[in-house]
This record gives sequence, structure tokens and C-alpha cells, in this order.
Amino acid sequence: MKKSKLFEGQKAPTFIASSTAGEFNLECLEEKWLVLYFYPKDLTTGCTIEAKGFSELINEFKKFDVKVIGVSRDTLSSHERFIETECINFDLISDSQEMLCKEYGVCIDKTMLGNRYSDFDRTTFLIDRNKIIRRIWKKVFPSGHAAKVLETIKILNMVKINPV
Repeated sequence: MKKSKLFEGQKAPTFIASSTAGEFNLECLEEKWLVLYFYPKDLTTGCTIEAKGFSELINEFKKFDVKVIGVSRDTLSSHERFIETECINFDLISDSQEMLCKEYGVCIDKTMLGNRYSDFDRTTFLIDRNKIIRRIWKKVFPSGHAAKVLETIKILNMVKINPV
């Protein structure tokens, strides 16, 4: 599977996608930063730990004008169950056709018992107000990840990143 080669300092690929709050359009996200994190599956252990980490810190993210959105291939109804069951307090995007995942280069091919299948490389992108990718975390370990992202935002806020 061809992966997109995204890097820090590059303009983020624009997209419109279905989310639990309706249509989300990256271009319409004005005056906010975005934490766009890709995760494999709703209601699984690692994904729940990661989502709860962001939920617990959501008010801190909001203080820095940062919107948090999770993305997986799950359906919107699955996302809604996930939000309700685990008390997730931010939106989730359904990427059932893997269009966004491919655009952001997070799809990976795996083989199990001789069968090839597509999976996610758990990855987080920090995108600034100008839609520039400021940080990329690959092969994320769910526990404590949200706090690491927030710490990076605090540091970047102190140095006042200039637009590219």
C-alpha cells in the first residue's frame, strides 16, 4: 500500500469527513490548532486508554485553542457507542473507506497467518492555525500520549511559532 510521506513543516492535506458532530472540514477550522489522532478500533483497550487520556485533558487543550479529533475506520454508530460508553468528550471521524488514513499515510499492510490485511499505524498530527503540520508522533503508545501532546503544545505556545 502506498503511504503518503507527510513531514513536519508541511501543509496538512485538507479534507472533509463525517464526524460524530456532523461534517468536519479542516479548511473551516479557523483560529484553532488541531490534534488529529488516528487509532485502530473503538472500545479496545489501547484505544480506550488513548481516548480517555485526551478526554481527561480536553479543558487544557481548549485553553490553548486546540481541537482534538480521533479518526478510525469504525462507523459513526460505533463511534457514538464509544463516546457514550467511555464518556469521550470530543468528536470522532469515521473513515470507513480509509481515504483520510491513506492521505495521512497511517495505513500499513500486515500479515497474520499468511493473510494480508490493512491496519493503522497509531499516529498523531498536531496542525497549527495555518494548517501546517507542527508535530507528528508515530507508533504511539496510548498511555500518557495525550499528556505528551499537551506538553508539546505548551512549549510551542511559549516560543510562539511563526507562520511558514
